Amino acid sequence: MSPLTFGQTKQVQYLSGTDNEHTVAWDFWVTGGRNSGKWSKIQVPGHWEQQGFGAYNYGRDYVTYGKNFRFNDEKGIYRHTFTVPDAWKGQKIQIVFEGSMTDTEVKINGRVAGAIHQGSFYRFKYDITDKVQFGKENKLEVTVSKMSADASVNNAERLADYWIFGGIFRPVYLEAVPQSHIDWTAIDAKADGSFKSNIYLQGIKDASEVLVEIKDRQNKVVASSTVKVSPGDTLKQVSLSVKKPMLWTAETPNLYSAHFTLKKGGQTLYKLRESFGFRTIEVRQGDGIYLNGTKIKMKGVNRHVWWPETGRTINNKIDLEDVKIIKGMNMNAVRCSHYPPDKAFLHYCDSLGLYVLDELAGWQKAYSTTAGRPLVKEMVIRDCNHPSIIIWSNGNEGGHNFDLDDDYARYDLSARPVIHAHHKPGNDFRGIDCNHYENYYSSKDILAGKNIYMVTEFLHAQDDGGGAASLADFWDLHWESKLGAGGFIWALVDEGLMRTDLDNRLDTNGINAPDGILGPHREKEGSYNAIKEIYSPVKINLATLPDNFNGTIPVENRYHFTNLNQCRFEWELISFNAPDAAPGYSVKEKGTAKAPDIKPVQKGELKLNLPKNWKEADAVLLRAFDPNGDELYTWSFKVIKNKDLVAPLLKIPAKETDVTTTETDTNIELTAGDKVVAINKKDGTLAFVTPEKGKKNSFKDGPFLVSGTAVLQSIKHFKDGSAQVVECIYTGDMKKVTWKLHANGWLELSYEYTANGEFKYSGVSFNYPENYVFSAKWLGKGSYRVWKNRMQGVTHNVWESIMNDAVTGHSWGYPEFKGYYADVSWIQMDTAEGKFLVGTPQENLFVRLFEFYGLSGPVPLPELPKGDISFLEAIPPIGGKLSFSLNDNTASLGPLGELNKLNGTKSRTLYFYFGTPEPEGKEKQFVMPSENILTD
Repeated sequence: MSPLTFGQTKQVQYLSGTDNEHTVAWDFWVTGGRNSGKWSKIQVPGHWEQQGFGAYNYGRDYVTYGKNFRFNDEKGIYRHTFTVPDAWKGQKIQIVFEGSMTDTEVKINGRVAGAIHQGSFYRFKYDITDKVQFGKENKLEVTVSKMSADASVNNAERLADYWIFGGIFRPVYLEAVPQSHIDWTAIDAKADGSFKSNIYLQGIKDASEVLVEIKDRQNKVVASSTVKVSPGDTLKQVSLSVKKPMLWTAETPNLYSAHFTLKKGGQTLYKLRESFGFRTIEVRQGDGIYLNGTKIKMKGVNRHVWWPETGRTINNKIDLEDVKIIKGMNMNAVRCSHYPPDKAFLHYCDSLGLYVLDELAGWQKAYSTTAGRPLVKEMVIRDCNHPSIIIWSNGNEGGHNFDLDDDYARYDLSARPVIHAHHKPGNDFRGIDCNHYENYYSSKDILAGKNIYMVTEFLHAQDDGGGAASLADFWDLHWESKLGAGGFIWALVDEGLMRTDLDNRLDTNGINAPDGILGPHREKEGSYNAIKEIYSPVKINLATLPDNFNGTIPVENRYHFTNLNQCRFEWELISFNAPDAAPGYSVKEKGTAKAPDIKPVQKGELKLNLPKNWKEADAVLLRAFDPNGDELYTWSFKVIKNKDLVAPLLKIPAKETDVTTTETDTNIELTAGDKVVAINKKDGTLAFVTPEKGKKNSFKDGPFLVSGTAVLQSIKHFKDGSAQVVECIYTGDMKKVTWKLHANGWLELSYEYTANGEFKYSGVSFNYPENYVFSAKWLGKGSYRVWKNRMQGVTHNVWESIMNDAVTGHSWGYPEFKGYYADVSWIQMDTAEGKFLVGTPQENLFVRLFEFYGLSGPVPLPELPKGDISFLEAIPPIGGKLSFSLNDNTASLGPLGELNKLNGTKSRTLYFYFGTPEPEGKEKQFVMPSENILTD
């Protein structure tokens, strides 16, 4: 039994554990599925499926398996004994359930505690004062039905696009209060300092009073008032005012506490404390959503309550981590889809600062009025004093019972706005349109209309699609539009469930649940860092440093309430490590930049005040920190040109040898010492390379165009100084390919081709067996792969990644090895055949590694270039599950989602070294890893 808390406040005794890490064993019997028909033990709180009982259901199984599908209508019977302390005699005793799935009947000592509760995600309680024995053993029996006897409850929360569980999944406890006490309060604290509260009382038999004190974070009383209470009173209202309060916003989450003390003749009967914040929410129709008189826009995400091993039974650490992760992406909002979250999550949103949409369950179908009315009351009574909750959401995608819309204000004194989170056009409600999954251009049409547009689901992040893909276009669209109120990406995490019936394998139910920006254990996908950059309130659009760069960077302030002079800026001048060293960079010099005085939503300049020798660095790193000292983002700007990066490499090894040419029936072979390069006489491609005598490398068959035609017209070879050259002339799109083997073993490849029109990708490929590859090290942007419409979130560095087969949304060894990588200067492959290094003197090279897919569907998308390793001038965009991309029409997502429009001749030089180029006489030495490695 857990410790008791005594005093003039509510006294609590847990009967269950408190979370998924602290549980209590109860007796258990399940009627169907695994381990059914016998008494055993189960840990509470928790889902019975996750403890080896019953059977699994995904909510959309009825769609998958047809109209004759029947859910597992299992019932779980729980038994537990407990003792109520003698000290509680004379007090009101209630048993409280924070959440139970779903119909729940409670008996105490064989007597029914009250009506069966229907609805999974809501706190409910029973007065059991007359049913318990003090100082003696009491028997608790709870019968939980996985499916509800009320069809509307099943429609609203069971037949949904998420995992369906059974069981008592949130804590159960007893609470004792004096017969005369304050039951609950509803607070309305406005930005002007006015404070009102409804005080709901029970058991008042004598004349008494309630003292209300407001305290700041230093526990100083800043306002107080006393309200007289008469016998039989059940509701009193208090009004008072605080001068110049510190206001609550997601940027400034200033909290106060209200202390309610019920007194009788100077004697304290009961105390209650509530945390709150002063803020005013307004919906100005035809304009926007305002907080404290300032228009705000949502940078939000949809969040399921989730942990793979324990489903929707979690703990405070997970709640806190999720809030930090959301804020870590520079988001300011979260939608609690599709049900109220754990109470702790809302406390963290209050204290750390997130705008919350608290949602009544209703997945495309609504609760009946009879079933829904008590659930609205339970949700609002529990949550109404959280300043982070700025909007109530009355159901999802058609799951709206209009009869319940006005019920929220019955219990919420502040009368927050109520929305309908819907997925069909024309369903705007009270001036706010929340339509889901519109494309960029239909979004523009909505924003040109009369309603505020706050999209409650968009850019569905299944697999590696959606999420940050084209987010920059959508965010700029909302930011610049008068009626744009931002939106909520679907969704935060993949609902990967550890299946206790399948050897604890993680199951995302095919394509139904891998919808997260993060994996189920919060593994960060590429969209995480991209969102962090796109949503950074310090907005920097400078992609490369101009030739006349003088240390001044244009900056936009996309905070709503914070001047950039409250932020902190640091710069570093760095040198990239060489291919034969550890990944990372070394810092040459670092300093700070004075934070500019730029007011919210204004533009200005940031002056870095770099030293005169800054051009000697390879790159400049710029870090921005928010007023709390948390990093907003790190930008990198390459100073050195690729030609200057590659030139020193080409001088190693220093030792030279004679280069000769021989012809066979099929190839022209260039030889430098033991190194042999064979060019196919039929098509001019690489036939094979022998780095050392008797060792052949399998890198071959290129360069062939990934888009376009090439027919070899002529091939010849000749000497060029100490090098030997093979020149290939083509008809078609490829024009010319030139091979040159240098005397120190470097192989130079130059090619030209024409590209006119729209292309998914453009460049050349080679073949190489991926199963030979150990790892890759590269100087370029990383550590994550990119898409044409998701180029953000990557920075210049020397990165290293080991070979993996991570499939985004289905296996979670991030970052993925295979994919497109941006702005590569050189890349070194470590393989079973040894290392080979590729560099380019030109800028803006994309490298594509091997076979992968970004988005599963009828055909995995996007389509990949031919070959295994590609060197590209242009790469494809990616769509999202519900963003019109299953037919590969990513152009509907906006300009970034359009195909590449190319016109003219493309040319590039690549340098290859097969083996490890080391200076003559150099011995291999152990290199300490750099301490300055950018991490995701």
